[in-house]
Amino acid sequence: MFLGVDGGGTKTAYALIDAEGNIRASHTSGSVSHLSEGFARAAALLGDGIRAVLREGGIAAASVDFAFLGLGAYGEDSATTGQMDAMPSGVIDSSKYRCGNDMICSWAGSLACRDGISVIAGTGSMAYGEYEGRTARAGGWGELIGDEGSAYWIAREGMSLFSRMSDGRAARGPLLALVRERLALASDLDLCARIYGEHANTRGAFARFAQLIDEAADAGDEQAREIFVRAAGELAACVRAVRSMIRAPDGVVLPVSYSGGAFAGSPLLLNAFSTALAAGGPAFELRAPLFPPVLGAALYAAKLAGSPLSAEVVKRLGEQCATAELPR
Repeated sequence: MFLGVDGGGTKTAYALIDAEGNIRASHTSGSVSHLSEGFARAAALLGDGIRAVLREGGIAAASVDFAFLGLGAYGEDSATTGQMDAMPSGVIDSSKYRCGNDMICSWAGSLACRDGISVIAGTGSMAYGEYEGRTARAGGWGELIGDEGSAYWIAREGMSLFSRMSDGRAARGPLLALVRERLALASDLDLCARIYGEHANTRGAFARFAQLIDEAADAGDEQAREIFVRAAGELAACVRAVRSMIRAPDGVVLPVSYSGGAFAGSPLLLNAFSTALAAGGPAFELRAPLFPPVLGAALYAAKLAGSPLSAEVVKRLGEQCATAELPR
């Protein structure tokens, strides 16, 4: 039995699989982020989620051979790593689990734990890859420092373009009228209140704005389209940086997959990313993700236990995944 946990910023997904590729149970709960909940509450919520998925599967904690828990911000503050490692210890024996960054869940799910690179473009952005036991990441520095190519970055660049269109510093394209209409702005400067105001929902405003930029590009706004081209270039740069760090030979065609809301919400970004990857240098093969991150975590648990699932078993898991209701 292998337990996978994908701890995102807003929700946490749990999945229990067996060595034959059967999904024995799944569960979804709220965030277990220590940044928003504090360590004591986050550990308690994580324990509740683990117990819930074990109950659903009719499995005792002692019957779990290994677990992998992907947690947001893991490894990004050396002072908290030990506390994060201890979070599941109230439910699972410490010798039977490992914690890591939730980016590993996306990589393991996208490529079924096979050598290659996964790039994530959601609210933030980063790339992670493995090759012959070597691992590396690039990006993931947060929206104030980096996260280039993420939905947050795309929205920020789009808001900048809107401001320049409004001022006359940039040629006025479809984005200007679209934002005015959809956000019901009495004045263009009212956008500032949506971001800086006392009751502003900044995260929600950024997510909505990214969608508007995509619509404007579809409507023929070349300046809006260029934002996605630059975003794709930044994500491809992360992939190339990871490839260099894991020392994949130039002659190897390295698989690359993707996940995150920015890709899901914009075929334009995915197409531009594919073009950016193909633009010179070592060869990559872009692949659609095979599994959601939570199943990636369970697959990675099997790998860490020294019992990686065979290609045949992975195929069986994929057949079940196609009909299971699992969070993406």
